[in-house]
Amino acid sequence: MLSYTEENYLKAIYHLSDGGTKAVSTNEIAESMNTKAASVTDMIKKLSGKNLIAYEKYYGVKITRQGRAEALMVVRKHRLWETFLVQKLHFAWDEVHEVAEQLEHIQSPLLIEKLDEFLEYPTVDPHGHPIPDKSGRIQEIRQVPLSECFGKKKKIVIRSVKHGTPSFLQYLSKIGIYIGAGIAILDRVDFDGSLELLIDGKKKVFISNEAAQNLLVNTPN
Repeated sequence: MLSYTEENYLKAIYHLSDGGTKAVSTNEIAESMNTKAASVTDMIKKLSGKNLIAYEKYYGVKITRQGRAEALMVVRKHRLWETFLVQKLHFAWDEVHEVAEQLEHIQSPLLIEKLDEFLEYPTVDPHGHPIPDKSGRIQEIRQVPLSECFGKKKKIVIRSVKHGTPSFLQYLSKIGIYIGAGIAILDRVDFDGSLELLIDGKKKVFISNEAAQNLLVNTPN
């Protein structure tokens, strides 16, 4: 069994490494974990000793197959708990991350399987992020930023948010954007890349280029 802190580090390394596809630096990990480089070095030694990561000086940290499997189980629990909190306890989608951060460390595989069954085996969480299955398989769906879709004629659907900070999610709720919303791009301002959108054929809004980069959509032609 891993400690609370070890699980948090593994999850951070998994996300920073784009699912284990690249090495990450100790400075990146320290920034993500909001801690000092010395603390990261100590944890790297612990995780390396358990064959969960591999570290090479001047190259960085890369998560091992075993480490990736452990990280995906933490991600699975986190996203299932977020789904439960939104669907069953009616939390807002901007309220669930911190609570799920605590619940993801519960060490009961049976509870998580029962939770998955109770939720009828969801494949994505409230932010549109894929939920790994009980075997650790995760289905990544190709998505593109909304900012790249001006001029596309095919229907555009909001699929996920890239970085779901509470303030950004609150902003999206305020202007009426949600996962599954149908979007038409009416215009693009050359000066700053901001977009005029039509949501579900009803509501017109303007969003900044930064916001549009943070909204991921299907891949329209």
